[in-house]
Amino acid sequence: MRKNIVSPSGGNAAYSEERLSTGLVESGTLSNGLRIVSNLVPYVHSVTLGLWIDAGSREDPEGLEGMAHFIEHALFKGTQKRDYVEIARCIEETGGYIDAWTTKEQTCLCIRCLREHLHLAFDLLADLCCNPLFPPGEIDKEKEVVLEEIASVNDTPEELVFEDFDRRTFPAHPLGTPILGTEESVERLTVEEIRNFMRRYYTPSKMLVTAVGNIDHAEVTSLADSFLGHLKNEPQEDSSRRLFDLSTYKPFNVTLKKSVFQSQILLGAICPRDDRRFWGLMALNAMLSSGMSSILNLELREKRGLVYQAYSSVSFYDELTAFNIYAGTDKGKTAKTLDTIGKLLSGNTMKEPDPAELAAAKSKMLGSMILGMEKMTRRMSNIAQDVFYFGRYVSPAEKAGMIEEVTIAEIAMTVDSLGLPDRLSTLVYKPGR
Repeated sequence: MRKNIVSPSGGNAAYSEERLSTGLVESGTLSNGLRIVSNLVPYVHSVTLGLWIDAGSREDPEGLEGMAHFIEHALFKGTQKRDYVEIARCIEETGGYIDAWTTKEQTCLCIRCLREHLHLAFDLLADLCCNPLFPPGEIDKEKEVVLEEIASVNDTPEELVFEDFDRRTFPAHPLGTPILGTEESVERLTVEEIRNFMRRYYTPSKMLVTAVGNIDHAEVTSLADSFLGHLKNEPQEDSSRRLFDLSTYKPFNVTLKKSVFQSQILLGAICPRDDRRFWGLMALNAMLSSGMSSILNLELREKRGLVYQAYSSVSFYDELTAFNIYAGTDKGKTAKTLDTIGKLLSGNTMKEPDPAELAAAKSKMLGSMILGMEKMTRRMSNIAQDVFYFGRYVSPAEKAGMIEEVTIAEIAMTVDSLGLPDRLSTLVYKPGR
């Protein structure tokens, strides 16, 4: 197998190398293409192990939306070695826990356990991915569970408005479909289609193992090879992603009456992926949305009393970046809230950012990164996100250096790259029937 050691480097004076160091990070690749990244954290007694599949809802076949997410559920319904009760008990009885989640681009199975149960964790994760049975009765019951999950989103206006916004931003494209799918598409899922999806995407070349905690890289590699080294990349049809054609994006301005108590406001724009703008986008997001002292909170809540909650978010995909601003407000304050956000995005606050605001945003980002390093699941996820997005692990010290390099001019260029406010789309749910 190939192996290399990644050492933190760079950093800035305010955040010492010691504070920014994650400890030893090692990576390698098995002969079948399975990638492995481990992070030794010697002062904990646990291991957080993630088995990642580089396939999410944007890989769902047309008409079978929700497939990737449903598989994440269905894997837990029984294997050749364990029924669904044994799957839950075998790790929980050691004091550990197992979790899973699906995003638009990845699926993750995660176990956190004591150091001495690492072998069991690998055994269980491999069992779930390599030996699922998908018992028909259990699959039917799990469909009902997912339908309840969809109903929960439909009863949560803040979540629903984001799903609706994506559907309008990415019409007739997988990025626009809900991760959970729809009631109709979930009902159409079959065991045969599930197995076809897994043959296509649950292959070593699309998998990544990330392990964080009191672990040895050689042991992680040996266990990965023992439990997953037999997997093969079978010849198959092209499984590359269908990219969204940004030239087809058309800004929209839609207001709908919904059975809601508050107006749900969502604004957003997309731009082509440009890694030179990555940290500028992150800094812009921190300025607008990080905490009670953020620009959105001060302008909309503290100064004007328009909202209880307002925030921005940035989502990074393979080919593009999506930027959003959300606010919930009283029906009578909707117009004022929209006007305030519009003036904020078109005014000097964005075109000529206050140096103090940018400095505060950088400090928030750096502090949040260090605090996040104390959470092992966050560490494990961050490593995977780096590998999938940048193609490699990026140390906190290197990230700190790039954060410090963000300039006022870069924030203005970032706003311009998003086309704010001219290419901004707006979706509003107003109370009514």
